[in-house]
Amino acid sequence: MAADEGAVDLELDRAHSARMYDYFLGGTTNFPADREQAGRAMAVFPAVLVAARANRQFMHRSVRHLAQLGMRQFLDVGTGIPTSPNLHEVAQQVVPEARVVYTDNDPIVLTHAQALLRSRPEGRTAYSQGDARDPEALMKSPELTETLDLNRPVALSLIALLHFIPGERAAHEIVEYFKDVLPSGSTLTISHVTPDFDPDAIASTVRTYKAAGSPVQARSREEFTRFFDGWELLDPGVTVTHRWRPDAEHDLSQVTDAEAACYGAVARKP
Repeated sequence: MAADEGAVDLELDRAHSARMYDYFLGGTTNFPADREQAGRAMAVFPAVLVAARANRQFMHRSVRHLAQLGMRQFLDVGTGIPTSPNLHEVAQQVVPEARVVYTDNDPIVLTHAQALLRSRPEGRTAYSQGDARDPEALMKSPELTETLDLNRPVALSLIALLHFIPGERAAHEIVEYFKDVLPSGSTLTISHVTPDFDPDAIASTVRTYKAAGSPVQARSREEFTRFFDGWELLDPGVTVTHRWRPDAEHDLSQVTDAEAACYGAVARKP
């Protein structure tokens, strides 16, 4: 029998960063190769589980806060494997009519995208297969343009994405493109791994990811803050993810900055 020409090789025998992250979050969409490489990351940076979960909770809090501030449209670039509660579940809990577009270039995410499309009837969700490294094509995808009104403010999320785009020019050009095309009142949410608190552990983790085929570039506070140039940072500004507007629901007071190891911030376009 001939092989299916439309079949996608998910390379389950090789570790994948999205499936490793899923493992760190306690998910089940991961395989022995992913768990083996995740184990290596945990050996050099035991707090990686804490960092992943602090990052995910930062996403939840930032989305909830933006929905409470009146944002009704959300664009999540680099979505990753669905892990409930997903972004649309958080947003639509506050604003049932919220519209959400998820995008990712990873075929493993596409295979699970149906979990992202369970919108409340008042709102809408869509999934677009797209690559953050081609933001122009991403912004023109029919799934996006049919779901979001790009003449109205959009809350853009780049959660744990930009550290997978090494090179200062490439990462900043991507962000600047999004900043240019989004209308006034839009917001930008970013989280990003940093070497500022435990440089040796983060350097070892970066090498582990590189060995798995996923180059990573950790960035300093100064490098991270540059992504928001020209936009107004919302309170509390640039901080470690678990310190960004903490809530009582998830007590992260015992987490150290070195364990969280990621900066997070939200800014608004004037």
